[in-house]
Amino acid sequence: MMRDTFHMELMDGFLDYVAREQRLAANTLEAYRSDLSEFWGFLRGHLQSEPTIRTLSELQARDIRAFLAARRRDGLADASIARLLSAIKSFYRWLDRAHGVENPEIAFLSGPKRAQRLPRPVSETAAQDMLDHAELIQEEPWIAARDVAALSLMYGAGLRISETLDLPGDIKAAPDRLRIKGKGGKVRMVPVIPAVREAITDYAALCPYALNAKTPLFYGARGKRLQAPVLRKQVQILRGALGLTETATPHALRHSFATHLLAHGADLRAIQTLLGHASLSTTQVYTGVEAGHLRKVHANAHPRG
Repeated sequence: MMRDTFHMELMDGFLDYVAREQRLAANTLEAYRSDLSEFWGFLRGHLQSEPTIRTLSELQARDIRAFLAARRRDGLADASIARLLSAIKSFYRWLDRAHGVENPEIAFLSGPKRAQRLPRPVSETAAQDMLDHAELIQEEPWIAARDVAALSLMYGAGLRISETLDLPGDIKAAPDRLRIKGKGGKVRMVPVIPAVREAITDYAALCPYALNAKTPLFYGARGKRLQAPVLRKQVQILRGALGLTETATPHALRHSFATHLLAHGADLRAIQTLLGHASLSTTQVYTGVEAGHLRKVHANAHPRG
């Protein structure tokens, strides 16, 4: 019981810290808890004793590598191994701060290089088809208008699904700019193009529920805040009706926003600002997408293609 209490105190202290300081999502916190519980169980067997503050401070890089190797033998992919190591290193940074545990060997460990995953946007035609047909799969007019407005914000303003669903009801007046609070509490201003303003206005006129600063903009059918799984389900139905691939998701519309802007000559730093990326390197993945698109256009259009 004592060992479990010590383990849980460390775990809860660490998770409370990262939740407050890094504002991690609930599913990320749960993944950290699972990863560190696996690590703790491994250490018990590896050290043949219950880990203590002292043994944690004396762990060497080879001990961590032994754990990662064991998890790889269990079938974990490189991405999961990298996440495990990230959780352990974050835990050790907190140990240093909260308990004075210094372990430079852990800090300098590096995991497997993760292959860069390019965003998978939909084509301009497919994006337009999704917006044009979103209202046709709903019998209730206000819900149809809701889906069109939500998808328009993701494609026309580059919002994440969480940012879209967090919008307050007082934007029903459809302003020229939106103040968006994104990941890590970072705030950005996003312009609202006329087509998006029109979609919001149409939805607000039909919505049967109150829309003000204290209410959500988007409601579910029963009058509560619209949840992301509901909107994802609507897009799943929509892509089935249009014959689109499974990559045509709500988040793909945000990717499409960036990719299509780049294709039409937008500056990369401007796109970074619109998307709310902290680093330009995050935004630069769209140049890889666009380069692939241009190669296809060239191959299809050039006489020697």
